[in-house]
Amino acid sequence: MENEKKQIAFSAIQPSGTITLGNYLGALRNWVTMQDEYNCIYALADLHTITVRQEPAQMRKNILDAYASILACGIDTEKSLFFIQSHVHTHAEMAWVLDCYTQFGELSRMTQFKDKSAKHADNINAGLFTYPSLMAGDILLYQADKVPVGADQQQHIEITRDIATRFNGLYGNVFKIPEGFIPKNGARVMSLQDPTKKMSKSDENVNGCVHLLDSPEAIMRKFKRAITDSEAHVHYGEGKDGINNLMGIYSTITGLSFEQIEHDFEGKGYGDFKTAVGEAVVEELRPIRERYESYIKDKAYLEECYRKADEIALKISSRTMNKVMKKIGFIL
Repeated sequence: MENEKKQIAFSAIQPSGTITLGNYLGALRNWVTMQDEYNCIYALADLHTITVRQEPAQMRKNILDAYASILACGIDTEKSLFFIQSHVHTHAEMAWVLDCYTQFGELSRMTQFKDKSAKHADNINAGLFTYPSLMAGDILLYQADKVPVGADQQQHIEITRDIATRFNGLYGNVFKIPEGFIPKNGARVMSLQDPTKKMSKSDENVNGCVHLLDSPEAIMRKFKRAITDSEAHVHYGEGKDGINNLMGIYSTITGLSFEQIEHDFEGKGYGDFKTAVGEAVVEELRPIRERYESYIKDKAYLEECYRKADEIALKISSRTMNKVMKKIGFIL
């Protein structure tokens, strides 16, 4: 966090359950590689999780497990800021301010609100609707230049930019307008049982989702049961969603191109390929599981890490929060 010449990158992830292989290959692996190129600010977005009802004891466990897991992926607390969102009160404060500068029509067009409303029809709360304002606040508080996102999150960056532009138009140059970018090495990992859908921790089929802390045996079992097609020829193509997904996972982990993968598995069946993908995932995740076990046993160390980061995050974000409050006309 010392090099002011580097651009600021901000990203956050919810601790709403165990972290998946999709979270890792799509986001967390890039969090680690970005640490040398950017001043990285990362958050565990626990405030976002309560748009869906949470069981308190399980929520506390999820937050600590997620913090330990993300550290285990390779986040260096000397290079990056990694804090717990609910410990930094400026996030909730900024969310309310931005709610008042976000149009109802903008929020009603957000696809995530429509999707989650359909999934949780018995709890369509106001927080679910105004979620994008909280996300915008997360980003704008730190004057982020870049926000790494998946293709399905691009809409949130667009509304963040619209909110910031509107506020700046009223009060001057207050917020930096962030740019979303899809990291080159990111992967959109699909369910192993329904490869037309994104891999999700809420998948009803336990074999559809690989979790970061799954045992090697569980990982291999899930990959061997992965849905493919009847062609039994390893190549990327239309209508081959299952194999395309496995090739994407294997390519991201090994660095091999699809052409090289097709060459290496020429004449081999899907069984051989599923085994190879499973083994590659097992070896990729093995050191992460080992580091996690070490971190989760040392609660004092975890608390030392997040308390220190929380304090720095509050200091940085308060600069923006105070500027915003003054511009609006509040007495500080």
